[in-house]
Amino acid sequence: MCGILGTNFYSSNFKQALENLNNRGPDFNSHLEVGDAIFGHTRLSIIDLDKEANQPMVFDDVLIVFNGEIYNYKELIKEENLLCKTSSDTEVIIRLYQKYKEDFLNKLNGMFSFCIYDMKKKTFFCARDRYGKKPFFYYFKDNKFIFSSSINSIIKILGTTPNINKVALSQYMQYFVPLEENTFYKDITALDASYYMIFDGKTITKKRFYKINTYKRIKDENEALTGIEDLLFKSVESRLVSDVEVGSLLSGGIDSSLISALYSKITNKRINTFSIGYKEYKNYCELDYAKITSKHINSIHTPVEIGKDDFINNLEDTIEALEQPHGDSAAIPLNILTKKIHNMGIKTVLSGEGSDELFLGYDNYAKFLKYYEFEKTLSKEQNVFLDSIIGALQNNTKESEYLRRIIKKQNLYNSFGEIFTDIQKKKLFKKVPTFKSDSPKKDPVDWMSYIDLKIWLGEALLSKVDRISMRNSLEVRTPFLDYRLVNFMFSVDSNIKVGDTNKYLLKKIASKYIPSEIINRTKKGFNSPFNEWIHEEYKDSILDLILKVNKNTNFFNDEYLKQIYDLSKKRKFKQHLWSLFVFSKWYDKIYL
Repeated sequence: MCGILGTNFYSSNFKQALENLNNRGPDFNSHLEVGDAIFGHTRLSIIDLDKEANQPMVFDDVLIVFNGEIYNYKELIKEENLLCKTSSDTEVIIRLYQKYKEDFLNKLNGMFSFCIYDMKKKTFFCARDRYGKKPFFYYFKDNKFIFSSSINSIIKILGTTPNINKVALSQYMQYFVPLEENTFYKDITALDASYYMIFDGKTITKKRFYKINTYKRIKDENEALTGIEDLLFKSVESRLVSDVEVGSLLSGGIDSSLISALYSKITNKRINTFSIGYKEYKNYCELDYAKITSKHINSIHTPVEIGKDDFINNLEDTIEALEQPHGDSAAIPLNILTKKIHNMGIKTVLSGEGSDELFLGYDNYAKFLKYYEFEKTLSKEQNVFLDSIIGALQNNTKESEYLRRIIKKQNLYNSFGEIFTDIQKKKLFKKVPTFKSDSPKKDPVDWMSYIDLKIWLGEALLSKVDRISMRNSLEVRTPFLDYRLVNFMFSVDSNIKVGDTNKYLLKKIASKYIPSEIINRTKKGFNSPFNEWIHEEYKDSILDLILKVNKNTNFFNDEYLKQIYDLSKKRKFKQHLWSLFVFSKWYDKIYL
């Protein structure tokens, strides 16, 4: 796991920009000049610890800087008859490029972002993994091309801070993060997950290399269960490929518990597991459930318990690590936990991200499907009548203005009182999400899974996990996001997936490996008493900061900001306040 950086021009700030990536790769730091271009790399050594695997790596006029892990690299060497001089997965990518040019990405099983520079053609070939586990940002303007794992490294090379991207802010207020290509900075772009791009020195071309196949070929439940269990074992086993110790995050929920149990069973050894909980507000704490699983699998367990002071003391560092506003408050406990794991000398861990999206773990899925089935039976006139009833019911609530706007399917930022005064409505997707075969729109189950896989998981959760874990030089591997398992789940008939409970299929498999108390418990999610703690610590200075920033930007309606603040003190609209608070702290530091 590493940090990458490159330009097509000489920059006197390059060394400083590369040092900004040292947390992503503290074991080795190097750069290489090739004509006018410069390529830099910082390395976290996990596979092939020898210096032969250091980067930038060059073979036969092909240079690469690579961030990630390719789990099937040994199989690819045999299957593709590759002649490799090192034991590194990095060289495998070079050899595949030499053999297939750009048409090899779907052979890779792993997480990756990289740039290959073809010295003969003088072209930059850049790619990002299927689901967006690894970041890739770039800048291209006035024939200057910069790419990096870090937005801040790009800004360091530019020598000036770009203006704010209001489209990104609009998306952030709705989804906690910017989406697709947007970052909070104008002209700094994120390469979409499952895309590659080629820069030939003048223009950039992009192409999508992976699409989920939604053809329904598995209609038997037993066949589905057998396939899922087999793929889960293979996925966990492949993510244990490492020359260093691998640990496992253990929240106490079904996802991380099952991953930890499979890891323990595959290796037949006592594994290291880690969890976090809270000294106060015990209703958020899941340490007791994590302890149940740990005892069941006989792991070497490390619980980390934090309080308000720990949360507040790590707030600024977390915002800095995320580089741009991110509305998931769980980033702060994750920062504390991954720092603890790093200090114990462990460089990589397994995690349970992706399970909720693939196996229908969120409660809203069931609610939506009930509404979907009910709505299909209604005439147009009945739907209009239903909307009027909903509107009337909402009139009796303090949040009626917000809720009515959301129910009317207006953009969520309208619930902040026509939040923007100078931005036109823009479609969420420039490119409509597509699949190889049947459109998921024909299947509401697939559509829900895909949207959450693309937006909530791909844009919000995975970006949080990568930025925070790499802040602490820790690699996080996600077995549920093995592309073979993802493709398999989208091929399972939706009626089988839904079953009679959330995570119906996964729970049947998990019953073989983890305690029933974990399987049957109520889902809580990775949450924290963030709202209680910031009100206790900062009090009215929260609103003062938000209003101060808004006086400078004029993005929001002051009266709505005050209402949201008052409601949050009653534990309502907590997420709205948190998103505004994080944005305001970031803006105050960057622009004021």
